[in-house]
Amino acid sequence: MLNSRDTIWHIKDDLPSAVWLAGEVGISKLLASLLIQRNVSSPDSAQSFLSPRLGSLRDPFLLKDMDRAVELIANFIVEKRRITIYGDYDADGLTATSLLVGFFSKLGTPISFYIPHRLEEGYSLNEKAVRQIAAANTGLIITVDCGINALSEIALAKRLGMEVIVTDHHKIPPDFEPICPTIDPLRPDSLFPFQELSGVGLAFYLAIAIRSHLREAGFFKDTCEPDLRSCLDLVALGTVADIVPLTEENRIMVKSGLNVLMDSQRPGIKALLGVSGIRKDQIIATDDISFKLAPRLNAMGRLGSATRAVHLLTTDNETEASLIADQMDSLNAQRQVIENRIVSETRERIERMEDIEARRTIVLFDPRWHRGVVGIVASKIVEEYYRPTLILALEGDLLRGSGRSIDGFDLHQALSDLSDLLRQFGGHGHAAGVSLETQSIGEFSHKFEELARKRIDPKDMIPKIEVDAKLSLESIDPQTLKEIEMLVPFGHGNPQPIFWAGPLKVISSRVVGKDHLKLKLKEKGITFDCIAFGKAASHPLEGKSVDILFHLGTNTWQGIESIQLVVVDLRLN
Repeated sequence: MLNSRDTIWHIKDDLPSAVWLAGEVGISKLLASLLIQRNVSSPDSAQSFLSPRLGSLRDPFLLKDMDRAVELIANFIVEKRRITIYGDYDADGLTATSLLVGFFSKLGTPISFYIPHRLEEGYSLNEKAVRQIAAANTGLIITVDCGINALSEIALAKRLGMEVIVTDHHKIPPDFEPICPTIDPLRPDSLFPFQELSGVGLAFYLAIAIRSHLREAGFFKDTCEPDLRSCLDLVALGTVADIVPLTEENRIMVKSGLNVLMDSQRPGIKALLGVSGIRKDQIIATDDISFKLAPRLNAMGRLGSATRAVHLLTTDNETEASLIADQMDSLNAQRQVIENRIVSETRERIERMEDIEARRTIVLFDPRWHRGVVGIVASKIVEEYYRPTLILALEGDLLRGSGRSIDGFDLHQALSDLSDLLRQFGGHGHAAGVSLETQSIGEFSHKFEELARKRIDPKDMIPKIEVDAKLSLESIDPQTLKEIEMLVPFGHGNPQPIFWAGPLKVISSRVVGKDHLKLKLKEKGITFDCIAFGKAASHPLEGKSVDILFHLGTNTWQGIESIQLVVVDLRLN
């Protein structure tokens, strides 16, 4: 099998400055080292990272065009003219849309929303939708999580008598010339110092700025001022789902948002937690969002219309919320079946390729594949075969699909360099969407491979695991675990620390569940229980010596909580 290769364990260097930072902040050298490895190297930034506060969020008016957008929106609010939120069909766009729909509703503003159908309309503004929105007597369209490339559709909206405000966090096009207030943290003329906001994070900032403007104008003398902290459940959900770095503003919002999510008063959130198997008394982590909540939200748009996902997140009716959540759960189960079938077919085709060992890229299409899930399939294929991958489905005369990349290969740049062969593309360095003529696939695949050969060194095609530190078993205690938990929430830009220990003697080894391995390991008289998910093929290991990479975790048995090592990778000595 092509994917049965070792990974590289990249052990990070010991950092002399960790001793100084530990003394300045009053933390352990280990925690100080982990902070520095996450580019948190000063006492002030360390304190802010370990104790994120909403009061530390930066001024939203540092974002270019925020002032123009807020002034225009305030006029619509005061005059009670209709506003339509135009969102996207993924979890980030859905939560952003829901946040602003709820916010404007509380202000008494006539509000509606529009989510395009992924398969029928595609991403961002389209002409048909703009005309439909205009016919519904809307005076202002606010885009969330899209719109930065939609110049012709914005121009059409203006010709139809509507105002447009764009809020987006995607890459600015090379020939960018805004024709309406356009808020994007990636704008080169923006003074906002953090460029990695999600779509829902940007929507939250817009709401903060609007509320501030209305407060100064005396709008809340006779009406209740919305409490925006209650929106942070949506911000946490969309931000984690969009895999933006959980640093700076995102860390602050997600840290607070996870607490709001656990105690959310939204019937839709409660119902979503229920069908996802998350208990009411459970502490919600970012993994719960990534692997349970977000996939269910995304399933609506992948297999049909995502409009009902916004209804779920905005309804006050528990019965309606329960019905939509059940439908969402059912669609997610269907999505998994479809996804697994396509992954299986893709693996079979890859293994039949005679030149696959030498290839730098994988480009596959099939007219039977469902376009709504090809992005997830591409992600899984990259994980297994570690090559930039494009998975495409046939839609009319066009091939449409998604691509995922590996570290060191900018997928968006590669597609830009081959744009003459594409009908449309967009995204970023690690993920992108693409469409092209069916007859162009052969030439595109060839040139994509040629380009990758020039830019990818063979050694870069071996997966790497970044290891934070060596940690002996005797140094692991409840205080160590407590300090590691100060780094929560984990995610992109702030990964859960991975430690190396060894050589360790395997005291016991047994298979649990379908394909997991339960181990008891010993070093210098100290033993720990370990769980190695998906490692059953390594059994039996009893009596052998191993090195392991692991996370620190906890295990609860009969009400007693103990430290457990979660094995990421292991090697026999």
